[in-house]
Amino acid sequence: MRPDGKLPPPHPSLAPLPQRPQQATGTDMDPHARLPDPVPSPILKHSPSISRSLRSAADTSSVTFAADFRSPSKPESTSPSFDSFRTARSRPSSVSRSSTRRSASERAGSQRDLRDEDARFVYINDAPRTNAPPAMFPDNSIRTSKYSVLTFIPRNLYEQFHRVAYIYFLILAVLNFVPQLLVLSKEAGVLPLAFVLGVTAVKDAYEDWRRHRSDKNENNRTASVLADGVFRPKRWKDIQVGDVVRLVANETLPCDMVLVSTSDPTGVAYIQTINLDGESNLKTRYAKQETMSTPPEALAGVIKCEKPNRNIYGFLATVDLNGRRAISLGTSNVMLRGCELKNTVWAIGVAVYTGRDTKVVLNSSGAPSKRSRLETHMNREIIALAVALVVLCSVVSLLAGIWMGDHVDQLGIIPFFHKYDYSGAAAHDDGRYNWYGTGAQVVFTFMSAVIQFQVMIPIGLIISMELIRVGQAYFMVQDNRMFDEKSQARFQCRALNINEDLGQIKYVFSDKTGTLTQNRMEFRCASVQGRDFSETDGGEEDGHAVQADGVVLRPKTAVTTDPKLAALLKDGMGAKASRARDLFLALATCNTIVPIVEDTVNPAAKLVEYQGESPDEQALVYAAAAYGHKLVERTSGHIVVDVFGTRQRFDVLGLHEFDSDRKRMSVIIGCPDKTIKLFVKGADSSMFGIIDKTLNPDVVQATEKHLHSYSSVGLRTLVIGVRELSQSEFQEWQMAYEKASTALLGRGNLLRSVAANIERNMRLLGASGVEDKLQDGVPEAIEKLREAGIKVWVLTGDKQETAISIGYSCKLLTRDMTQIVINSNSRESCRKSLDDAISMVNKLRSLSTDSQSRVPLALIIDGNSLVYIFDTDREEKLFEVAIACDVVLCCRVAPLQKAGIVDLIKKRTSDMTLAIGDGANDVSMIQMADVGIGISGQEGRQAVMASDFAMGQFRFLVPLLLVHGHWNYQRMSYMILYNFYRNATFVFVLFWYVLYTGYTLSTAINEWSSVLYSVVYTSAPTVIVAILDKDLSRRTLLKYPQLYGAGQREESYNLRLFIFIMVDSVWQSVVVFFIPYLAYKNSAIDSASLGDLWTLSVVILVNIHLAMDVIRWTWITHAVIWGSIVATWICVIIIDSIPTLPGFWAIYEVMGTALFWALLLAVIVVGMIPHFAAKAIREHFMPNDIQIAREMEKSQDSRDANQPEVQMSTSTRA
Repeated sequence: MRPDGKLPPPHPSLAPLPQRPQQATGTDMDPHARLPDPVPSPILKHSPSISRSLRSAADTSSVTFAADFRSPSKPESTSPSFDSFRTARSRPSSVSRSSTRRSASERAGSQRDLRDEDARFVYINDAPRTNAPPAMFPDNSIRTSKYSVLTFIPRNLYEQFHRVAYIYFLILAVLNFVPQLLVLSKEAGVLPLAFVLGVTAVKDAYEDWRRHRSDKNENNRTASVLADGVFRPKRWKDIQVGDVVRLVANETLPCDMVLVSTSDPTGVAYIQTINLDGESNLKTRYAKQETMSTPPEALAGVIKCEKPNRNIYGFLATVDLNGRRAISLGTSNVMLRGCELKNTVWAIGVAVYTGRDTKVVLNSSGAPSKRSRLETHMNREIIALAVALVVLCSVVSLLAGIWMGDHVDQLGIIPFFHKYDYSGAAAHDDGRYNWYGTGAQVVFTFMSAVIQFQVMIPIGLIISMELIRVGQAYFMVQDNRMFDEKSQARFQCRALNINEDLGQIKYVFSDKTGTLTQNRMEFRCASVQGRDFSETDGGEEDGHAVQADGVVLRPKTAVTTDPKLAALLKDGMGAKASRARDLFLALATCNTIVPIVEDTVNPAAKLVEYQGESPDEQALVYAAAAYGHKLVERTSGHIVVDVFGTRQRFDVLGLHEFDSDRKRMSVIIGCPDKTIKLFVKGADSSMFGIIDKTLNPDVVQATEKHLHSYSSVGLRTLVIGVRELSQSEFQEWQMAYEKASTALLGRGNLLRSVAANIERNMRLLGASGVEDKLQDGVPEAIEKLREAGIKVWVLTGDKQETAISIGYSCKLLTRDMTQIVINSNSRESCRKSLDDAISMVNKLRSLSTDSQSRVPLALIIDGNSLVYIFDTDREEKLFEVAIACDVVLCCRVAPLQKAGIVDLIKKRTSDMTLAIGDGANDVSMIQMADVGIGISGQEGRQAVMASDFAMGQFRFLVPLLLVHGHWNYQRMSYMILYNFYRNATFVFVLFWYVLYTGYTLSTAINEWSSVLYSVVYTSAPTVIVAILDKDLSRRTLLKYPQLYGAGQREESYNLRLFIFIMVDSVWQSVVVFFIPYLAYKNSAIDSASLGDLWTLSVVILVNIHLAMDVIRWTWITHAVIWGSIVATWICVIIIDSIPTLPGFWAIYEVMGTALFWALLLAVIVVGMIPHFAAKAIREHFMPNDIQIAREMEKSQDSRDANQPEVQMSTSTRA
């Protein structure tokens, strides 16, 4: 049965307006049947004689509609009458509006035809029939986990072996099982790979266990589902497509469902989509009146909807109730899983998408995977090492073939080869045993050499890099200097595989609104009928409190008013005062703001918060309230505005919502004086095309001048117009809307055409100026970035004047810059502007003899010009101009144009790019750049969800790039090179030994020591140093931003350094091998004792090499480096204490001699001489910037200890 209770008034503290008597209709109808069909706008009551098709109009586009009127004096008449309209019940105007930053393509669902083969059929309240074969829709369970108990091992191994390096080591482990190639024992051959796979598998298993636990909690939540005419609790995972689900206030939607009924008589419901798109503002959804008038237990019919897709802003469907004509459904009629029901007592819907078909699940995939530049370059060195490995193995196998040819007569008596079996037990008649010929033996030798020297390519490098990135991410997240106090948001590291890229950024592409600015709008001034009102110095911060039922209602945000404008509105007479009141009435009514009353500590006072998706709209409504036009109530189809203490009711007849094509919105309202007014507000580029300039040309000219003045100081501007509609005009619009809204094909374009037809011949009321203040520290941050050699480009949708003003405010533009402006309206003019820009650039280059005298350039280009450039393949010319400029400022750009600008640089340079933004329109730019950063701002979390890193303020880029980025790059570069050096040194020691054993690939070093060398003996110091070491202090890096250039120039990781460390590894391997070899050459020492000496020498040498390069010592660094040497010694002693292993007791024998200790010392001293000498010569005679800065740190005055990271400036105005 239908739940009882109705949605309480939005503001209980307000006295309800007296209800007007309903007019007789002459037809006995259910009250709900007399209500019009809910569409995404305020809807009015219909006469029973009006066509039902009018009530079924609904649309997903940005146009909304009010239905016919009935004349109270002629109940049976079908002609509309405004008098009866004012007595009708109507829909709320707080419609769900798309964000002003969404493109029109996101609303294109209404333009497609819904064919049967592309549709899903949902039988209302008949889940078995809906899910019967061949449909078989998925259940409503959610599974974010990747593995089950049975699939974990095979699937995890499959995923890990996507890494080519792991396949390489797997092949070597398998080859080691071949009897002819058994270089290591089977256990020792498998252990390194098994260890790496095991550690990764444990990490993956723990993460998946957490996902399993979360899935279980989510799937076992309960919802009320209609069964046998009664709503019963049902687990979320058991809900099926076709079920009728009932929600109450503050409950979360378990699936995507079409709204069929709500507690509001006209079918409105409010939802919060923060779990879906991160936007916290309330949005409205509507139930169709045909479904509202039917109790849920009696509801039957079929919903024909589009198949599941990822578009959360579009929905195309029709509903056929009991064989009646199909009724169209749109985005405003569907509620998505994860949203919460707010300010609505109850709502009922029909499940249309469940489980993995829901839009939130379809959109749950993360950002595209990116690989770091350093990791890409590392592959070049790995290939070089692979070539070196092949060369070593080829040399050994070739020499082995030559040796066997020279000793062919002795192979029968040499035990290693076993050419003949003298026991007589050979299976072959010729008496040969374990011999396949010289050619085969050469091949076996090559393969055995690959197994023996396999650690040339470090198996632990990949897992070491993962561990280091986790450690680096931890310290970035815990950095309190990147903690945003206002939003209480910490830095987020969403992609662990590109930490080091933060140290190599050359270009930063930034959005403006919400990224450089706060996106917290403040009304600053207005132009009213050609008169500028921007003098707020003598004004007061006022919210224009009103009183209702003994309770004082005050807007949550106060606005400083202009005294002259306030006096004109309150006490002024004549046409100018009337137009001024119309302007602020337009600001109060032409919006989608929902007023929410909040309690205060004083029970006699309450705050009114205006909630809406657009910060601009919120600022304008707060301004209207401050100037005496306070929006106090928005209910089902009417708006109540308190005009200087007098509450007036305005019936909303229609609403044309803002979209990015029209760049304006309009509302049709019925005023208390029975007039019908059309208010329109929008961007000046859009509004002046519909303004009738012949009505008041002086006002138009003055307003244009004021708009330019406002834009020049960085204000965001809107133009407001009005037109009084006649009865016939309104009827014409109404019929056109009915025809457009009932079309299933091309509905969006038709509705935009209807909007364009009514929005014409407007009278200009004036304009508004809203300030979007710069975030704290933005000018100083940009200055630091530019000093670091990073080019900052700003890509914004704002007009050119506003963008230029912001550029000066944030120190992006300076007065000494020469500006190149490309603002073209045709392809030909754009071509000429580009050619002129290239000529100017070449001329200035020729005049500049050196970098000091070079004239700084700034390119300012608009979106129209970019369209012509990208359409005519002139990107090369644009690129030529852009890279010659110090600053690029792109105005009026669309989201895809932002991505195109980033791609312009990525394709033509090797420089690293970073994009930063806060809105959905920045997502494509963020994903296109090498590094994407999302700002946790006022426009939802779409940018954050698509980003690699997220933070609360633009200024945090300075410590992120100049400090953490520098550290991460330096550490990771050193770690990779050190891994190559460390393993190559060990391999070359093995290689030298092979040359003295008849190329038989036997080794003096115990096989377990060979296995543990990369995994235990030397792995921990590498990881710890790469996480904790700091080549320079934070203070120095921030004081001298130029030091960041080391990463841009790849000074810490390049081919020259790779060659140098490989030469060093060869030298140290020669020292490690030959000094003990020569010392013991004529002695009776066994190979196991010599092998232990070599093992300890290599481990001590590479650890001292690492210790020599450590800059910042901590107790952890001491413990892990010296502890690693001690651990190696302990492992060697344990291995030599096992009787079953070769070399039993060898270490005890050799350690008892003085020669052993002398050789250890000699190896360390001689081995480190080249590295020490090169380090000393480089730092004293050829120091780089980092080494100079390090020396400066040692003598740094303690007064600089308090140097702030970014000088804060909270008073900077945009």
